[in-house]
Amino acid sequence: MPTRPTPPGGLIDGTRHLYAVRAYYEDTDLSGVVYHANYLRWFERARSDLLRLLDIDQRAAVEAGEGAYAVADLAIRYLRPARLDDDVVIETRCTEMRSASCRMHQRALRGDELLAEAELRVGFVAPDGRPRRQPAAWREAFKTVLPTEEEVI
Repeated sequence: MPTRPTPPGGLIDGTRHLYAVRAYYEDTDLSGVVYHANYLRWFERARSDLLRLLDIDQRAAVEAGEGAYAVADLAIRYLRPARLDDDVVIETRCTEMRSASCRMHQRALRGDELLAEAELRVGFVAPDGRPRRQPAAWREAFKTVLPTEEEVI
């Protein structure tokens, strides 16, 4: 009996999350270079996968009317272009946890070569868009990937 493939997933390695992507034709412009906005999509997928691996059920929180995460601040720096068929790893680190938000650092790497990096803050917001404390279980889950003082970026 044939088995079905599952969607790609990342892994947690210590305090960092690693998520692999490939640059497909749809990700590139006419010259075969990955369009800048696609890094944001890759970073979002990696963050979503990190939450899934931490057993943070965003969908259940939304459906229960509790709230959802939203990007509040984002700064991205592009250093080198990814190109068609490149294998890229998105590395995500949680750098600070607060009651209603989390700061993260994300990098897009082709091998050891840094392609782009982003600093961002995601906030937990109620359905009306106002900041709200993250569920306690979620804050506890994030503690498992927070760096120690020696590991801070």
